[in-house]
Amino acid sequence: MTSDPLTPLRVLDLALLLIALPIFLFAPIPFLGWVVGAGVWLAWRGIGAWADRKAAASSDPRVVVGYETGSMIGRGWLLGLSLLAAGLIFGSDVGLSAALLDFALFTVFFTTKLIVRPFDQAASKTPKEPHTSP
Repeated sequence: MTSDPLTPLRVLDLALLLIALPIFLFAPIPFLGWVVGAGVWLAWRGIGAWADRKAAASSDPRVVVGYETGSMIGRGWLLGLSLLAAGLIFGSDVGLSAALLDFALFTVFFTTKLIVRPFDQAASKTPKEPHTSP
């Protein structure tokens, strides 16, 4: 459990993904579009979280830039090519619904990341208690 008050903002895109589920189930929208969009989005988020952890663990700026830049470029290609493939394999209605879902999720994710970022930077500048060995 975390005491971070910004946690709800950090996972707002995932909440939107869950809110979209009943819409895809009951509206005349292909449910496979939600499945594809959710799968691509969760992979996108997972790769981003992995890259952020690896970058945060390094003190070498080149390593940090490498992980973050490689992650951004790779995730962009993953998102685009996966949605294109879904449209070609399952039909344009599935590809379009998955793309629109992921566009909405990305918009929410990016906006909340911009809101939360200054607080993350302030927290990283806060001096930590010195580690003492017994």
